[in-house]
Amino acid sequence: MKTPVTVLGLGAMGTALARAFLAAGHPTTVWNRTAGRSPELDDLGVIRARSVVDAVVASPLVVVCLLDDTSVRSTLQPAASELSRRTLVNLTNGTPEQARRGLDWAAQHGVQYLDGGIMAVPVMIGGPAAFILYSGSAEAFEQHRDDLAVLGRPTYVGADAGLAALQDLALLSAMYGMFGGVAHALAMVSSEKLSPTAFTDDLLVPWLTAMLGSVTRLAKDLEYGAESGAAGSNLAMQAAAFGNFIDASEAQGVDPMVLRPIHSLLDRAVAEGHGDEDLAVLVRLLAKN
Repeated sequence: MKTPVTVLGLGAMGTALARAFLAAGHPTTVWNRTAGRSPELDDLGVIRARSVVDAVVASPLVVVCLLDDTSVRSTLQPAASELSRRTLVNLTNGTPEQARRGLDWAAQHGVQYLDGGIMAVPVMIGGPAAFILYSGSAEAFEQHRDDLAVLGRPTYVGADAGLAALQDLALLSAMYGMFGGVAHALAMVSSEKLSPTAFTDDLLVPWLTAMLGSVTRLAKDLEYGAESGAAGSNLAMQAAAFGNFIDASEAQGVDPMVLRPIHSLLDRAVAEGHGDEDLAVLVRLLAKN
């Protein structure tokens, strides 16, 4: 028999988690503040608990996926004693410090604790592209690795409970930075009634794909130092050209709010004497703040 699992929270992601556990044959108990949420799970054999306490006592593995850290704390506190000797996996988006406080709270109540960062949207859960970062109790991770694998590739990143949240937010920051640039690019071409689909398929996606190769080099330059003269497009040149992005955007009636912080960072790098260096310098400037 597969490990019984409890899922607390039936938002879009919590529902996807419960569905994946059910599809893999895990007896799955769910609880949601609003009773009857996600009725499609009933046909899959889900067990609905009337209270958080009932849900917790039903399974040795409890997965929580709620709105925020405050809702996690208020939900779990009434079931603190029942969680003792169980494994709690918190997949609610949060900060590293919130995760570390969660580990401390769990330790006080005899709970094995893992914090997680889901690198997937709900429709990807249970599929080959999904992966989830975990940090906290190595023992709990090894015990439930196979159970958690039904959600997505489980990746353990360390005993410090905050490391999964840190890397989750870092990855999402990169994603939103990309989407911000994409939104600006599409606003620019749309200002001339060009086809956003043709622009994206023929030009934008190939260009971004080609630029991804420079991300690896940037990371290596940051960790090991750049070779002398390695800057292919030095920051002084990039800063000088960046004003054109702002001017052209405004001329096309596009708000350059996404670009201005990058412009300021480039100008700062040049002003501080880094004009002949490459983009890895920007990471060091950001880390000083």
